[in-house]
Amino acid sequence: MNRVPVVALASGTGTIFQALLDAAFETDYPADVVALLTDKPGSGAARRARGAGVPVHVVDPTEFSDRAAWDAALTAAAQTYAPEWLISVGFMRILGPTFLDAFPQRILNTHPSLLPSFPGKQAVSDALAYGVTVTGCTLHVVDSGVDTGPVVAQRVVEVMPGDTDAVLHDRIKTVERQLVVEVLDRVATNGLIITGRKAHIP
Repeated sequence: MNRVPVVALASGTGTIFQALLDAAFETDYPADVVALLTDKPGSGAARRARGAGVPVHVVDPTEFSDRAAWDAALTAAAQTYAPEWLISVGFMRILGPTFLDAFPQRILNTHPSLLPSFPGKQAVSDALAYGVTVTGCTLHVVDSGVDTGPVVAQRVVEVMPGDTDAVLHDRIKTVERQLVVEVLDRVATNGLIITGRKAHIP
């Protein structure tokens, strides 16, 4: 079968990225993870990619003169693989205008809260501090804002008494892994229709 090429972006341990790798090795999964872009040379995601034989491109911001140069290098690395979709799974950098313009409405991001509540890097701790009884995860289209793009799918996770940031985040990640794999399957198969704030998988 002809599988849709997907480039992943990740900065951290790569547990959500691993879920994508596992799915991509299934013979009937419609998406193929063709490369990983990372800003961290020693990231767990990079180790997982290399272990699976997936090409890794390290685009470390500290090696560039300014943000625009880093943005251009990240874009060039992604364009090498002519991806139909790109998916950010724990990539802890804001994507720049060159990257966004190169892949308009084709970049997805997973986030550990029910957006628009608790955007940004501290989503889990912010949710706990606010005292919500439910939180969750969101898969959304990336735009120029911070976690502001159209929502594609969401899942709810209950906040339990005594939860710490780490415990709650682990529980969210379990659901997040399932969400990413399932939604990318549908998007790779059917595409995505975006009208204003609405994102719909036909």
